[in-house]
Amino acid sequence: MDALQGFISNVVALIIQPLVVLLLVAGVAYFVWGVAKYIFNADSADERKNATQHLIWGVLGIIIMVGVIGILRIVTSTFGVDLP
Repeated sequence: MDALQGFISNVVALIIQPLVVLLLVAGVAYFVWGVAKYIFNADSADERKNATQHLIWGVLGIIIMVGVIGILRIVTSTFGVDLP
């Protein structure tokens, strides 16, 4: 059982957590890009609509990544593995 816990801990610490953090940062960057596009193109309805889509997808990405972090915590606590 210790080998399984060690394996799960290594996979989470070395692969899953950095990937989740990277995707979370990408979601925040996409959201900020949408905000910037919305502000700088305030006079164009088409560009505002496009920027709104960026905002929606950025928020959705952030919500999904926060959900993944929650699921990851549930799974690791089920197997008795502490997150680093």
